[in-house]
Amino acid sequence: MAMRKLREAVVATGRTDDFAHKAYIFIIRQTILLQHWESYHAAILYLLAKIHVRSPLSAMELQEFVGYYILDLACRQRDFQAVYRVCREYNFRDRKIDRIVNSLVHDDWVVFWSVRAKVDGHVRALMGWTEDRMRLHALKCLARSYFTAEKEYIERSTNMEWEALVKSQQVGWELDGNKVTIRRAKAR
Repeated sequence: MAMRKLREAVVATGRTDDFAHKAYIFIIRQTILLQHWESYHAAILYLLAKIHVRSPLSAMELQEFVGYYILDLACRQRDFQAVYRVCREYNFRDRKIDRIVNSLVHDDWVVFWSVRAKVDGHVRALMGWTEDRMRLHALKCLARSYFTAEKEYIERSTNMEWEALVKSQQVGWELDGNKVTIRRAKAR
């Protein structure tokens, strides 16, 4: 609530100085970690459209916050057309974010989980908006492709422990030791 009041005060006064710059950076980083999109989305838009125009961000800061904006568009909003527009507008290039976006566009859960393991907490928090969707997609792929699989393989594929997977996704597969029976062959 205090961050919201600070953000509203900065907007109301029209400040674009160093204080507004630092306040918005702090607010965005904290609210991303809290996954409070109502706060960070508006703050990112204001930072890029108003503050950056009058008090330019450093190249690293611009890269960071445009990256967060792109991840929000891709992971939470699933608006890939806007992602490519923003990339072109800011001439944005980042290998990890490109891999995340491409994994979402192509439903590549292997790359998604691989990249997720290598990014920082802010990027991981933004990726959290689409984790359940990617997990469900991985489960559907496994269900269509395999009759049986190792429990560890299923846990790696979904990035979730077996017990939590059964509880949250209502997986009806049978566990026998370390082997999971996904489906049985139909008798002819």
